[in-house]
Order: sequence, then structure tokens, then C-alpha cells
Amino acid sequence: MNYYDFHVRSDFSEGESSIEDFATRAEFLGYKGICVTEYFQSKEQIEKLKKKWEEISKEIGIEIFVGFQARNTKELTKLISLRREYDFLLVKGGDLGLNRKSVETPEVDILLHPEFERRDSGFNHIMAKLAKENNVAIEVNFREILLSSKNTRSHIIHNISENVKLCKKFHVPIIICSGAVSHLQMKDPKVLISMGTLLGLELKEAKISVSEIPENIIKIIKDRQSSKWISPGVKVIKWKNWK
Repeated sequence: MNYYDFHVRSDFSEGESSIEDFATRAEFLGYKGICVTEYFQSKEQIEKLKKKWEEISKEIGIEIFVGFQARNTKELTKLISLRREYDFLLVKGGDLGLNRKSVETPEVDILLHPEFERRDSGFNHIMAKLAKENNVAIEVNFREILLSSKNTRSHIIHNISENVKLCKKFHVPIIICSGAVSHLQMKDPKVLISMGTLLGLELKEAKISVSEIPENIIKIIKDRQSSKWISPGVKVIKWKNWK
């Protein structure tokens, strides 16, 4: 089974570790690939990151994907316009309006921790239906739990568990990520799987959240980057002429 961690932040944005450190740690922990997410600055930045990550990927022997994280609707709109230039489009959850906009947008791959810094879960049955319709995965963020304590941790776990219930009810893809800003915060995929079971996932569902669901997103990404892709659900198909 191939495992992926699709939300780590390097020192290119607000992270503490280099991409080399993340890649080396991921390979040691048994991951096949990681997605390092950054904040968008320019198209030149995208090309620079892609080139650097390709070199590191070949050197260490692990897949590295280019991801960009939108923090507001303005950033989301800009990243949508450049959607074929990079791999993953993620949205920082927490704001209710941005959570809703994310699940309405088929170009978005993952809505990160919709409950972030909220009193409620930041997610409801209407959003769950939209996420399912637009194939937007909902993230369970390990770091958010790891760095909290006492009543705050209990509150976070409750909200995440509520979102897991909704995702299961409406068959929304769930993806468990470390959310690491340091390579030392990355955890063995089995740790992430165990956490998933504590939050309401069956063991098989938890395994799928760090393997099959990321692989499915990768397939969509490769399809999107094809010259035949036009927009979500629309691509060029050449028909054979029968005589």
C-alpha cells in the first residue's frame, strides 16, 4: 500500500524545515510521496519550486508535488486562473464563507481543517453535499490536535469527529495529513491511521484516507495537466472515424 502526506509546509512559506528535510523524513517513514504547500507569489515562483522539487525528488527517490494554499477568496480566484501550472489546490479552512466557497469549487482538491480556530465544526450537511458533488476532500489535520492541550484539544477532537460523521454520511473523501511545519512533526502513516480510527473512521477507511484517496487526487491532477483537459468535467476526445 502506498502512503502519502499531502500537507506539509517548508521554509519557502511559514515552515521551519527545508524541502530536502521533509523529503528525507518522508522517505524514512515509508511515504511514497508528499505535497509541500506554499503561498502563491508569482508564476516565476511556481517554476522555481517545480524545478527544485523535481531535483530533490530524483535525488531522494520520493514523489514531491507542488501545492498552493489559498487563504482568502482573492487568492483562491488567482490560483484557479493558474490551475494547470501546479499540482494541488488547497484552501485554508476556518472562515465559514471560505469553507463554503471551497466546496463549491471543483478546481479545489482539499479543504484544510474546516474547524480551524472555530467554536463549531465549520462544516454542515449542505457543504458535505457540495464537497461530494465537486469531489473536494476534507482534511483531518494531525498537527492541530498534536499542538493543542486539555479543553482545547477535547474541543478540536469533537469538531473533527463531527465532520468525519458528516463526510461518512454523504460519502465525502477524507484525507488525513500531518500538517507539519517541521520535518520532525511528520508522523508514521500508521500513526495517522490510528488517529483516524479514534476520530470515527473504520480501520479500512482510515487506511484509504492516506493511500487510495491521495492516489485518486493524483490521477485527477494528471488528467487536468493533460493537453486534452479544458475544465472540470470537460476534455477533448478524439473519435475514430469508421468507414
